[in-house]
Amino acid sequence: MSIAQSCVSPTGCGGRRMVNLTLNVFTGRWFMMFASCLIMSVAGATYMFALYSGDIKHSLGYDQSTLNLLSTFKDLGGNVGIISGLINEISPPWVVLLLGAVMNFSGYFMIWLAVTRKIAKPPVWQMCLYICIGANSQTFANTGALVTCVQNFPQSRGVVLGLLKGFVGLSGAIITQLYHGFYGYDTKSLILFIGWLPAAVSIVFLRIVRVMKVVRQTNELKTFYQLLYLSLGLAGFLMVVIITQNKLQFSEFAYAATATVVVILLFAPVGIVVREEFKIWRRKEEVVNLNHIAVNITAENPTNDYATVPPQAEKEVSCWKTVFDPPERGEDFTILQAVFSVDMLILFTTTTFGVGGTLTAIDNLGQIGRSLGYPNTSITTFVSLVSIWNYMGRVASGFLSEMLLAKYKFPRPLMLTIVLCVSCIGHLLIAFGVPNGLYVSSVIMGFCFGAQWPLIFAIISELFGLKYYSTLYNLGGGASPLGAYILNVVVAGRLYDKEAQKQLTASGMTRKSHEEITCTGVDCYKMSFLIITGATLFACFISFILVIRTRKFYRSDIYKQFREAAEAAHTEMVVSPSKPASGQPPERKGGEEDNG
Repeated sequence: MSIAQSCVSPTGCGGRRMVNLTLNVFTGRWFMMFASCLIMSVAGATYMFALYSGDIKHSLGYDQSTLNLLSTFKDLGGNVGIISGLINEISPPWVVLLLGAVMNFSGYFMIWLAVTRKIAKPPVWQMCLYICIGANSQTFANTGALVTCVQNFPQSRGVVLGLLKGFVGLSGAIITQLYHGFYGYDTKSLILFIGWLPAAVSIVFLRIVRVMKVVRQTNELKTFYQLLYLSLGLAGFLMVVIITQNKLQFSEFAYAATATVVVILLFAPVGIVVREEFKIWRRKEEVVNLNHIAVNITAENPTNDYATVPPQAEKEVSCWKTVFDPPERGEDFTILQAVFSVDMLILFTTTTFGVGGTLTAIDNLGQIGRSLGYPNTSITTFVSLVSIWNYMGRVASGFLSEMLLAKYKFPRPLMLTIVLCVSCIGHLLIAFGVPNGLYVSSVIMGFCFGAQWPLIFAIISELFGLKYYSTLYNLGGGASPLGAYILNVVVAGRLYDKEAQKQLTASGMTRKSHEEITCTGVDCYKMSFLIITGATLFACFISFILVIRTRKFYRSDIYKQFREAAEAAHTEMVVSPSKPASGQPPERKGGEEDNG
């Protein structure tokens, strides 16, 4: 029966076409990319710790070491995502997103109850557990949305990582503006807000985010650049608003208007998504119409073009026996092969001391600003600057590294080394307390911290393959909490308290039990950030070793296998309508859905 005969009337056919188009939009790769952008845009609550850490310290009577311990458990939860990775290996992404939503609300809701004294003051270990659970939800959002997007756009992984990680970096500023629109300046309500908002967004898009069969489009990179331009417009608007709010006192109406504009800009990519999905839908219809006659002809004399001989089952070898016999770089490593590889050890060490240093600076921005005498409005500005430039670093490293790799075979590990070297400048500005230097340092720290993540995650996907990427992705991010504990708690926290106690003793006063202790002056963080600078330089040296080890690999065609697979999928899409009904197509990998 022909397509024309299947439509009773032009009106009915048009209605059916509209329904098909709508379904194509909501189930397409580009709408899934848009949904992932929204999930990521509210998934960076861990970077806002400086905004509400003062409330925790004041309400619960913590000293700086205890607050830094809490911050370390926040970083531990926000970066150790092995559990979410392993769950994603055996379940669809919606399960991971749902678990993340539940954890996000539970963790931050309990913190809000403690800070607002609606429950009795919890022991420190319970507060550490609450913030660890809440922050760990971020790894579930990353695994469920970001890893899935990389699998759906493997040849544009640097761009995908840069764009999505960019929205994570921008999320601090986004949530800040939305929270002002909802609650004004009530920072305690901010804790509740970052509890329910990310959970709600993840639940709305649970069934949208999923693994699909990859068919590369000729204009794929151009579309990503258009999404980038819209995100840059959002970042530019937020920058202007932040500067304006620092100079002027906003009314409730002004905050509400600003929040409305932010929401409009967040949903602006829908136009691009609908346009791209319409093009894909129209190409599908053209393919079906062109092959319809061939279907009728071949159906009269069917032949089986698929292999009738059952495939030989490969003999499985225990993963323990192949731990020290890894494949070539770029092939799919097992989890154990990657864990015990020298390349992963180098990346883990680099992340520990490189990312750990910038993370320490970001987590302590509020305390650093107060110790150097900056007003509270400036401290809010520092946090927003970090968020904006965190975004800039992520999209710049993602898009620029992809472009340099494609055109000049410029290795990503070399760009990572350069970023680490630049971050040392920000550490030194803090160490020596340069007048107004914290503004510049906030920009450098935000940019370098953001730039490191897309590079690290892209390197992992390129060196160890995508088969177990959801686990290896989270393994790579798990190094930063270790560095944060060493540099934040052991170094910065203890040296701060030591200097604060020294100043207290010099003034002839004694500290009362459960009373917070504060430090003022350049010496509060000087030695800490000189040590952090040294640790970051060590990370630069280790990273450069990886550059030398992988130079031949990055000179080769590292995306060849993905390009061939995408071409094969495109050929299958074109040819499959003319295949006979009796032919049995090859089985598809579990969890994949056809996007055409």
